[in-house]
Order: sequence, then structure tokens, then C-alpha cells
Amino acid sequence: MKILVGIKQVPDTETKIKIAADGVSIDESGIKWVISPYDEYAIEQALQWRDVAGGEVLLAGAGRQSVQTALRQGLAMGADRAILIKDERYDRADGLARARALAELVRAEAIDLVLLGKYGVGFDEAQTGPMLAEVLSWPHASAVSKATIENGSFHVERAVEGAVEIQEGTLPAVLTCEKGLNEPRLPSLKGIMQSKKKPIDVKTPEELGLSTAELGDGRRLVWETLELPPQRGAGQRIDGDAQQAARELARLLREEAKVI
Repeated sequence: MKILVGIKQVPDTETKIKIAADGVSIDESGIKWVISPYDEYAIEQALQWRDVAGGEVLLAGAGRQSVQTALRQGLAMGADRAILIKDERYDRADGLARARALAELVRAEAIDLVLLGKYGVGFDEAQTGPMLAEVLSWPHASAVSKATIENGSFHVERAVEGAVEIQEGTLPAVLTCEKGLNEPRLPSLKGIMQSKKKPIDVKTPEELGLSTAELGDGRRLVWETLELPPQRGAGQRIDGDAQQAARELARLLREEAKVI
């Protein structure tokens, strides 16, 4: 089975984000770039299925040259090879542009299954997976927390509003992965050394037959401004016994917060 895992390079979730002087991007000085955490669940699941059924795990990322760092991290986990669609405009591309790029790779590589994280941390759009499935006309399931594949079919579970939804379908398919699906492995020293010898093919959008208009003047998503969320105000402490505190809390919620 040939599995494609789409990954996105994002700032480490512990990084303190600052807005750059242009007001539409982040200040990248001092930022540590990593694989989007949900993509690690996708990589781990692909590796587990490959180890059982055989085949190949191919990683794909789109963006600037530095995305190779994240691809190397995935190769160190155990993926077989990687492809970078090199164009820095993918850093701000919408989900459909990314889906179309992945779709061209799926067709060129004769992929049987695509795994993605449920969304790229930072954008949190959760659009690329469903859009890719629509472009390919493949079955799709999002944010799966349990999955099995047998005899060319998939059986997955996903959390929905306090319940568990079960979905089934046939391969080829697109699945996006949620926390809890597995426990991603850490790259071993051997894996890190081996990853340096594994190939990363660099392709331009044009080489894949993609139109770059949607990445330039014809794109649907334009960043106009970027702002940090407002700082929270200081909390208020209510003294007194339990009954007094409860009455005062109710008064504040009614008269000041006006939520009751």
C-alpha cells in the first residue's frame, strides 16, 4: 500500500508569537519550526500500516525551501521519501490551493491512501483534507481517533458532541487524524542518520501542471492584517463566606457582566 502523508511546517506550539513590522506576518526571529503536531499522528499511523502490510510512506509538503526541515523530521521517524512543492506562496495559500497540489501528487504517484492532520496548527482551518477528497472524488473522514484498514476498506471512529461516530468506506480514501489515534514515535539516532540519505524531491507547481494564478493575484485568500488576541483583564477576588460570595458573584454577573 502506498500512503501519502501531507505535512505542514508550523512554529513550535511553545513559541511566543510576535507580529512583524509589516502587520501581516509573524516575526520569525528565534522561532523553532516543527511538524504540525496533528500531522505527527498521520505519520505514525502510516508507518504502522506500512510495517504490517508493506508498501511505502511518502511525505509531501508545500512552501519555502526551509520546509525540508520538517520533511527531514518525518523521514527520521521512518518515512521512506519526501516531496517538496517549492513555492513560498504556499505559506499563505488557502486550503483549496494546497488540496489541488496534493491531488496532483496523488495522481502522479498512484497513491492508495492519504493521511493528514485534522488541521495545521496556527491556521486551524481543517479544510485541506475535505477539499482534497472532493477534488479526487474519494471517500473521506475527518478527525479520526481510531482507525483500521482491512481488505481494501477503512473503519474509523470520531468524536461528535459527546458521542462516537463510526464511518466506513473503501480505499482509496482521505483521512485526517486526531489526537489519541496513536502515540507518535520519537526519531531515534539511527533514524536521524538514515534520514540524511533519504531523498527529498523538489518540484515546482509548474512541474506538477499546477496553475500558480491562485497563489498570486488570482488567489482567493488574502491576508490584510494580523493581530494578537487582546490581553485578559485582571481577575476579581470575592471574599466572605460561601453564601456571601455566591450572592456577590450573582450580583456581579447580573449587574456588571450582564450575562444573567
